[in-house]
This record gives sequence, C-alpha cells and structure tokens, in this order.
Amino acid sequence: MRRLVYGLAIGAAAILAPATALAASPYPEPAPLLDESRLGEKIQRTMTLLATSTAQRRNRVRILFYGQSITAQGWTRLVEEDLRRRFPFADLQVENRAIGGFASQLLSRTAEYDLYPFYPDLLIFHVYGSHTHYEEIIRNARTRTTAEILMQSDHITKWPEPVKGQNPWQWPWEENMNRNLLPAIAAKYGCAFVNIRGEWLQYLKDNGYQPRDLLSDDVHLNRHGEFLMARLVSRYLRHNPALGDESMKDAVRTFAVGRDIRWSSGRLELEFDGNRVDAVFAPGPAGSAAVLVDGRKPSEFPELYYHSRPSGTPGVGWPAIKRIGWEKPLVLETWTAVLTGFNDEQTRFAFTVTGSATGPDGAGTAEARFVSNSGRVVIEPGDWVFEYCRKVSGKRAPEGFKVTWKVVPTFVDRFDSPRVEDPSREYAVTLVQGLANGRHRLELVADGGRLPPLAAMRVYRPPLK
Repeated sequence: MRRLVYGLAIGAAAILAPATALAASPYPEPAPLLDESRLGEKIQRTMTLLATSTAQRRNRVRILFYGQSITAQGWTRLVEEDLRRRFPFADLQVENRAIGGFASQLLSRTAEYDLYPFYPDLLIFHVYGSHTHYEEIIRNARTRTTAEILMQSDHITKWPEPVKGQNPWQWPWEENMNRNLLPAIAAKYGCAFVNIRGEWLQYLKDNGYQPRDLLSDDVHLNRHGEFLMARLVSRYLRHNPALGDESMKDAVRTFAVGRDIRWSSGRLELEFDGNRVDAVFAPGPAGSAAVLVDGRKPSEFPELYYHSRPSGTPGVGWPAIKRIGWEKPLVLETWTAVLTGFNDEQTRFAFTVTGSATGPDGAGTAEARFVSNSGRVVIEPGDWVFEYCRKVSGKRAPEGFKVTWKVVPTFVDRFDSPRVEDPSREYAVTLVQGLANGRHRLELVADGGRLPPLAAMRVYRPPLK
C-alpha cells in the first residue's frame, strides 16, 4: 500500500520546507462549494473565541498544526496570517510541530510529547500512514485534551485510479483512505473534516491543470499548491453560530469567582469533572496560594510529568527518540544519553543515561528494551531514530553523540498571581493538566491571608474517558 511507505518516500529534502507568503496571489481562486452551510462544523468553540475577540477582550486561542512534511510547508503560515488578519483582536498562539518523514506509525509515538501536553484549542491535522495509528492519535487527542480537531484528506498527486465495486478494501489505497477510512474516523470522534482531495481535484479540472502543476516533486507542494491548500483550509475556519456542537458544549467551563465559587476563610474549593484546571486572574494586589487536588500536592501525581521532545538527529533534526517512557515517578531534571559503538547502518550502538538529579542511571543497547536503574527512563528498541535517519538522509551520528531532554511538569504546587498589565488580555496559569479524566476536588489555600486576585477558574473535560 503506497500510503504506508510515504514516510520514507517523502525523504529528507523537504523535511523542513521553507515558509512562503503570497501577498497578492497570481493564482485562480477555488470555486465556491455548492453548499457552504456546513463550513465551520465541529470547530465552533474555537471560531467563537476568535470571532468574539474585541479590543476590550482578547480571547486566548491556541492552534497546533501537526503532521509530517506537507504540514511543515508554507501553507500553514498563510493560514495563520489569514486568521490574524480576520481576527486581529484574538490573542493567538500558533505552533507547527510537524515532523517531515514521520508517517502515522511514527507520529503516534512523538505525539506523547508534541501534541497532548500542548493541549490546543484547535488541532489541524494531516498525516500519511497506517489508518490504525492515525485513529490512535485522534482517539488520544479526544481522551486527553478538549481540542477541536480539523482533519484533512490528502491532496492530489496524480489523477485518481478508477474505483470498482462497493467494497472499499478493493479500491486503490488512496481512495479507500480518503473516501472511506478518514471520513469514518472523523465521524466516530466528532472531528471536522476537510475534503482536500475532492476539492483539489475539482480545482484541477476547473482550471485545466495537471496534478504536477501544483507540486515541486512527486508529493510536495510548490507555491501554487501552498496557495490552494491554504485557501481550502482557511475557508473552513468560519464562524457559524448555527453549527452548535452539543458533544463539546461542556468540554470547557468557566466558574466566576464571587459568583459561581467563593473564597471562605482564605480557601477556595471547586469540585470538578475533567483533567485540567486553569486559574484566570484579574487586576489587583498580588497574592499567592498553595494548590491541592484531592487533598494532595499536584507534584505527587506521577501522571503530571512528561519527557519532552529530545534533541535531534545529525543534519536532519528528527527527534532522536520517538517516545521516552517511565516506570517509576519522574522528578524535574535534564537527561543526557551518550551513544557509542555505532555500526555503519546505525542499527547497533550502546548508550548510557544520566539525569541531572538522578545521576548515572544505567547503560543499554539499541537492540534491547531499556529500563534505567531508577525506572525513570524507558526506551523501546524501535523508538531510536538513527537507523531511519541513516536510511532516508544518509546522515550518521558520530561517536559520543549526545541526546538530551527534560522532564516537564504540567502542574504548579503553588502560584504567585501574575501582574495584569493589559486588562484586555487574559492572564491564566494552568494549575493541573493531565489528571485522570473524572471527578476531582481542587483547593486553593491563600498565603498569609492575602487572597490572589482570581477572576475565574476554568475546567477542561475531554469528551472521551
């Protein structure tokens, strides 16, 4: 199945395609859809935050582009520029963490440190590869975050092969994936779905283009292709209040301090259902408070720590390890792995790991599952990227190559209220993120009797458990 090997076919040449900007496009616009009434479906929480932002109230919105080299291309910058132009008062944070050459089989591993901890309001997603790993990423995003998800089908790289019969598994792989499997995943998990493939095909026919006219090689987009991709995604990002999504209605709830919840004797308590709580601050005298969840400090919950994306492979910059696990509770520290004894294919090597707090923590080899002496580092043999890097890019890691990463918290045990310098913007601190998605009790205990100037508490409850 050709789609399953696109991760290799993409190659290293376009792993980080440069961003482009088209101030005045010389290309024809795509024709309007026959029915545009559903544009914006399943992403209206995000679009409402954008559309209702004003000079007096700038809503915070976090958007993440994730995928492989197609998503690393300049069309994503054009989409961001369009959003900033259309919604100038929104407080936008946009990141692109795409990894070129990483099909869904690989991206399902790196999502552990790239996607779920980022916890976007909107995830814009496209990747080639196995449909089962694709679904795993979507399911985890629905289970561990409240992100609205916009899925994209593939663009056209060649004229589609004819479809015969009613059984999708007898169709060409691209047709089965784009016309059957991806729409089914979107429907199952309540995701927005942009039919890039169908709209791209119509654009080619309307304007007399060949598929290659919008490509820089066999798959990647040239500037014309970037223009079209940006247009097709941007027009879906539409505010339409008629498209209310009941499944995400209570995913994010805000409790106003003084109305919904109140301080009492220097304590504020909130019973909630979810996996994340933010404190939102108002102007006022500085204050601080300790945080307790279910009667414990957040730092006592092992699930509120994660290993960050590790440093990159030589030349290409791929994360050197696709996923780093743990068996025993983590502590905040920096880790270093030193690699030696590479063979030419970089399939075999030895390594040691050292934590800045843990100290020297054991040695292993690339061929075997590694569990450090403390249990704080677990690396599966298939999660090293050096063989893949050598095969695709020709780059080899030298003797003594170092890989570093950090343990990152998704909590605070106490907080000092930030200074609210611009009342139009939202100043928020995430108190806990990554709890088991369920019922919890949050307590804030003010230091020294001075209440922090809290405006609200915001609770996030992912739609799946």
